Amino acid sequence: MIDIHTHIGRVGLTPKAWLDDTELLRQMDSHGIEKAVLLPLGMTPECVAFRGDTEAALEAYGRHPDRIIPFCNLDPRSGNSPEADFSWVLSEYKAAGCRGLGELTANLPFDDPLCMNLYRHCGRAGLPVLFHLAEAVRYGLYGVADERGLPRLERVLQACPETVFIGHAMAFWAEIASTVDEETRGGYPAGPVAGPGRTVELLQRYTNLYGDLSAMSGFNAISREPEFGCWFLEALQDKLLFGTDIAEPNQADVKIVAYLNQARDQGRISEGCYHKVARRNAERLLGLSGV
Repeated sequence: MIDIHTHIGRVGLTPKAWLDDTELLRQMDSHGIEKAVLLPLGMTPECVAFRGDTEAALEAYGRHPDRIIPFCNLDPRSGNSPEADFSWVLSEYKAAGCRGLGELTANLPFDDPLCMNLYRHCGRAGLPVLFHLAEAVRYGLYGVADERGLPRLERVLQACPETVFIGHAMAFWAEIASTVDEETRGGYPAGPVAGPGRTVELLQRYTNLYGDLSAMSGFNAISREPEFGCWFLEALQDKLLFGTDIAEPNQADVKIVAYLNQARDQGRISEGCYHKVARRNAERLLGLSGV
């Protein structure tokens, strides 16, 4: 398995909550994960409680090049201009081994001009953007934000066809159902999925959008109604990426590994679907085949 979403560094404001690459690899081994994308955090003020920058990800990659896949990260507000030049630093990070940018956490509108500038630079550099989607721009939240129905995300997908986007977090996955509302879109909606929602529609419509199944948000989306979840995995098997969001020592909530294994073993998803979601899509998207 290739995990599209892990972190190292300090999580939270207590000194004990520190995850280093040795502990990350131990957890990967315990779950049968061969390789993991390492997403830097802490570059934006919204994520000040998370420490672990691009250089730390590259150092971990240097120690474990056969296990770690580094991403870089930047704050779109750097330079405070929609014309800020990110090309040189993205080129440096790509040359050092970075395969994408993320996790993008700046609490700005998804289509803010500062974000649009960063997206376009990533597209030109050939680096996919993994984003945390928030339900609003307001105190206490992190992640680029969109309204119900994801109109800003769709505008960006249309305006930046050369940039690949990987969606993550509650406001992205709550919209797997057409019944999402303002009270539930920032959390983990429960119960049957009455019908496919905007996330499904956008994944089907746009070739430059993928889904990151990590964390409780991704797991909840595919497990809240098992029959729908298995239909979704099969129908979007070319657009979905397995992930855990391991971010702290001895993390217990990694239910997606057993869920996918059982769905395959019980014949609820096909062998081909399982391998695409668990590994092959990440290999193709990040250019990992043969690496």
